Amino acid sequence: MRKLFLSILAGVGLAGCAGQPPIQSTADLTVIEGRTALPAPERADLAAGDRVALIGPLDTITVRVFGIPELGGEMQVDTSGRIAMPLIGAIDAGGKTAAELAGDIEMALSRSYVRDPDVTININSSVSQVVTVDGQVVEPGLYPVTNQMTLLRAIASARGLTEFAKEDDVVILRTVNGQRLAGLYNITALRRGLYDDPEIFANDLIVVGDSPQRRLFRDFIGVAPLLASPLVAILQ
Repeated sequence: MRKLFLSILAGVGLAGCAGQPPIQSTADLTVIEGRTALPAPERADLAAGDRVALIGPLDTITVRVFGIPELGGEMQVDTSGRIAMPLIGAIDAGGKTAAELAGDIEMALSRSYVRDPDVTININSSVSQVVTVDGQVVEPGLYPVTNQMTLLRAIASARGLTEFAKEDDVVILRTVNGQRLAGLYNITALRRGLYDDPEIFANDLIVVGDSPQRRLFRDFIGVAPLLASPLVAILQ
């Protein structure tokens, strides 16, 4: 379980005034003696881990061909996941990274008698890399996924939970290698730091509150309290 860092200097004084013993370290909690504030994060703590960014239908990209600006420019991927370029015509872009698409365009241009083409791709805006947040949130809908997207941040993007939302009824649905998976999480436990805030990826579906997906787990709740850990299962 994650170790929590606590500021105790002021707490010790208050505890002494109240006649209560100071907070002590335990197996699940380490008290940092003499600190009155959280330490500053290191540079690595501020950088999000890399994730694969895939191009999808209706995304807007910029294609640059070094030395031949008329071959590039800003363009939108069509609904079938393709773009059209001078000399090479339509080329599949959907499901590829920027580097993969650049390599395919370079290969196609080489076949069209462009010597040693050098292509770069920038993804300007993505409407395909989104997560769906549904259920008892203030603004259900589709939200863009970034490298730092987590369950709590996705719910915050949807303006938070509604007044009577069931905080122990949050399901993430995800398809991995063609298999449908579901994870059941407790927002109260996440906010208390009892386990890590799960990462969210493109095409995930988050459902807050009672739902058919939530009811699949009902029999498990009595033997696997979510305050201890989340529950992940394969949907048949």
